[in-house]
Parts: sequence; structure tokens; C-alpha cells
Amino acid sequence: MRWMTIAMLAAVGGCLVVHQSIAGAWVGSGANPVSAAQASGAHTPKQSPFRIYLDRAQRYEAAATGRFRQVPLSLLRVDRRLHYGEFVWNDAGIPEGPIIIWVDLSTQLMSVLRGGHEIGTAVVLYGEDGKDTPLGSFPIRWKGRDHRSSLYDAPMPFTLRLTDDGVAIHGSNVRWGAATHGCVGIPTEFANRLFEQAQVGDVVTIVRSGPDRPRPDVLQSQ
Repeated sequence: MRWMTIAMLAAVGGCLVVHQSIAGAWVGSGANPVSAAQASGAHTPKQSPFRIYLDRAQRYEAAATGRFRQVPLSLLRVDRRLHYGEFVWNDAGIPEGPIIIWVDLSTQLMSVLRGGHEIGTAVVLYGEDGKDTPLGSFPIRWKGRDHRSSLYDAPMPFTLRLTDDGVAIHGSNVRWGAATHGCVGIPTEFANRLFEQAQVGDVVTIVRSGPDRPRPDVLQSQ
């Protein structure tokens, strides 16, 4: 499911495209660390089995797109595509800093950055068929650990509300064929970790980077 190192870099191109596969320190639920695939192409200033550090040229190219609130400094490694319900989280050694959340509906991925370093990524659910997830940048308005939807009478654990009409990020059973009523659904354990990091006022950016990617590769792996 995850083909680029980070969903939002799909639009950058050039030397950043070499980061196609990442090997996460923490994948899914209870998985052990896996060995990192070797990144090819542009030189990186640091080496890590769990992280790709962008060099100056890569950061400059990312900044030149004008799409980033904060230019990424490093990205997680994972050695395969993520499937529905899976995620990667690794903030070891990453200093405290502002949280930025990026959601790309085309790649169906969320990336979480802290101080410019990617610390988490997950496959997401989103709304469609008349209940579309809105695009744009949304400061988090409210947090609720054990929230329940009054409209749909459904649990929404670890809610981060984005809009006045109830669009939020929240824990979900992320699976093939499912959709939301406009929210961004993420695996519940990932939602718990994000809930602990994100604060009211942190900005969530939701985009479509291009035409939706085909999903047969995910279906074949189920």
C-alpha cells in the first residue's frame, strides 16, 4: 500500500523519488523490527536502519514545491507496502517539536511529523459517495479520548476534531471496502499514539496528490 517513503513527497519527484520502500521499526500490532532496504540514489547525510535523512538538495527540492508547512528532515523506512490496518511508528531519538499531520487521499496514507521528522505513517479510511472528506488545512479543534458519535451512535476513540460539522481523525477498523462519513479513520492503536502526541491547534493537511492509485496490489495481499 505504501509505495513512496512519505505520501506527501509523491509530488516532489526528482531525487526524492528514490525513497520507495521503508522498513519500519514498528509495524502493525506486535511486529518485530525488520531490516531496512538500502536506499539508492542521492547521498544522505546520516545513516540509520530505521530512517532516511534528507540531504540539503532534497530539502531544497521539497521546499521549492511550496507545499510544505515544514520541510521534512527525515523519513521512516519500511521494506514493503503497508496493507489495510497496518501502520509504522518510530519516534526513538526524535526530539520534541511541533506536530504536523499530512493525509493524502490518493495514496490513502497518513504521515505524522514531529519537528520535521516523520514518526508515524498509516493506511487510512476516508469518506466518499457524497460524504467526502474535505481537502485543505485544518487546525485540530478538540480532542476526545472516548468520544462517541451522537449522529451515528458509533465509537470514535481518540478523536481529533477538525471541523465544526464533526469531521475528525479517529480510531477505526481500517479494512478493505470500508469508508467513513467524511472522517479520516486510522488503526486504533495508531490513533492512540497520535492522540498522545497531537495537541489542539496542530495542523492537519488533507490533499489529493493526483489520480487515485489502483488498489489491486492491496487486494492480492489480503
